[in-house]
Amino acid sequence: MKIKSLLIANRGEIAIRIIRTARRMKIRTYAVKTSKEPGAWYLEEADEVIDFSEPVNDIPEFLDIERIVAAAREHGIYAIHPGYGFLAENPEFALRCEEEKIIFIGPSPEAIHKMGNKTVAKELARSHNVPLLEGSEGDVKDLEDARQVAQQIGYPIILKASAGGGGRGMRVVEKEKDLERMFNLASNEADKAFNNRSLFIEKFIREPRHIEFQILADKHGNIVHLGERECSIQRKHQKLIEESPSPVFTPELRRRMGAAAIRIARSVNYYSAGTVEFLLDEKMNFYFIEMNTRIQVEHPVTEMVTGIDLVEQMIRIAEGEKLPFSQKNIRIKGCAVEFRINAEDVQSGFSPSLGTIERISWPESEYVRVDTGVRDGSVITPYYDSLIAKLIIYGETREKALHEASLAIRKFWIKGTRTTLAFCRAVLQNSNFRKGNFNTSFLSKELKIHYQAEPDEMLLAAFFAVYDFARDIKEQEETTIDPGKSKNITPWLLNKRLR
Repeated sequence: MKIKSLLIANRGEIAIRIIRTARRMKIRTYAVKTSKEPGAWYLEEADEVIDFSEPVNDIPEFLDIERIVAAAREHGIYAIHPGYGFLAENPEFALRCEEEKIIFIGPSPEAIHKMGNKTVAKELARSHNVPLLEGSEGDVKDLEDARQVAQQIGYPIILKASAGGGGRGMRVVEKEKDLERMFNLASNEADKAFNNRSLFIEKFIREPRHIEFQILADKHGNIVHLGERECSIQRKHQKLIEESPSPVFTPELRRRMGAAAIRIARSVNYYSAGTVEFLLDEKMNFYFIEMNTRIQVEHPVTEMVTGIDLVEQMIRIAEGEKLPFSQKNIRIKGCAVEFRINAEDVQSGFSPSLGTIERISWPESEYVRVDTGVRDGSVITPYYDSLIAKLIIYGETREKALHEASLAIRKFWIKGTRTTLAFCRAVLQNSNFRKGNFNTSFLSKELKIHYQAEPDEMLLAAFFAVYDFARDIKEQEETTIDPGKSKNITPWLLNKRLR
C-alpha cells in the first residue's frame, strides 16, 4: 500500500528529519503541536499541524496512544512514524495502529515486545548462538536473589532494567556492600521510567567498547546490516559521540558481528530499521546487550558512509517493498563522526541547562551535516531531552573526518545556554581519541569528568515549578520573540563526488 500521508508522533530534530524525507517522497506530513512548544520549528516544516495544546487528560501528548491514533483516524492519515523515544518502542502503540488499519512505520508489535523485554531478548540470543555475558537466568526475584547471583558470577556486576533502554535503570555494583543501595536505585528508576521494577544481572566488563550494528529488514525475509557504529564515548550510559566505521574493526570481525546481529533480527521475524548492540572486550570478544526496535539518534553516521536514507527505507518497507539491495551490495565508504550538541553543563555532571537560544550558527560545507530542531529564539525546556543539534562530519578517511570536525566545531556557535560544544572540542584534541584508543571509560580516565550524586527529586520538582513561574512572568512582560528566518538543515546526502 502506497503511503500518501504521514503523522509524525514526535518533535524536534527527528520530526524535521522525517518530514524532509517524506516531502521528497511526495508524502503529506502532519505534526503535533503542544502547549510546551507552541512555536517550535518542526511545526512549520509539516504540511499540516494537529493541535494538542488543550489538555484532555494527564498523559503527556507524545505518550497518549489513543489521542494520537484518534487524530490519525480523524484526518484520514495513512501512517504514523514514531521517531525515537516516546512511543517508538511501545508494542501497544504499534498494535493499536494495526487494529485501526493505520500503517506503523516500524517493526511488528510482537518483535517490539520480545526485544523490549531484555530477559526474553537474551534467551533468543542464547538460542541463536549469539554470545552473551554471564548473568541471571531471567529477572531476579528480589534483593536476596540478586545477592546469590552476584556471588555466583562474581563482582563487579551490572544491574539492568528488564524493560529498560537509554541507560536508565542501570547500576554498576563493585562490591557486595553496595548491592542493596544500587538495587534500590536501579529498581526505583526502572519503575519511574518504564512502570516495571524488574531487574536482571550481568557480569560487568571493565572498559569495553560499545558497538552497535544497523539492521534493515523487509517483510519478505530479506535482512542486511549496514555496518557498525562506535558508541564508546558516553556519559551515564548515554552516547555523546558516535562514528562509523569503528577504528578497531577488521573485515572479519565486522562479518562475524554482522552475522550475529542478523540472527537476532531473524529470531523475531524482524522488519524495518533496528539496531543490535554489543559490548566488545580488549580481546575482541563480543557480547549481545540488546536490540533497539527503532531508528537511532545516531543513524546519520550510517547514512553518510553508505549513502542509504534509513527513513526512506523504513517507509518503503512499511509499504511492503522489498529491499533494493543485498548484503553484497552494501559498501562502507570513508568515515563519519557525529557529535551530540546538548544543552548541558558539563562541569556540573552534564546537568540540563535550560533557557533561550539567543543565537545559533553552524558551518556549511560538503563535509558537514547538521540535524537540529532549534533556531534563534528556541526555548530549551525541562519537558523534553536536552539535544540541541547533531553535528555530523564526513571524511574519506578517519583522519580527514576528524580534521574537518575540528574545523567545523570551531565554527559552531550557540549563545544563551551552556552546551557540550567545549566538551566535543576537548575530545577532538585528545591524542588517544584521535588514535582510536578509547573505550566506555574515556570520560573518567581521559577527561577526568566525574558525576554528581543522584539528584534529589523534591529539589528537582521545586526547580521546575520555579522555572514555570518565571517563564510565565517573562511571557507577560516581554513581547514575543521573533525567531527570525529558519535555516535549512544540511541535506542528509553527500554530493555524488563523495559517495
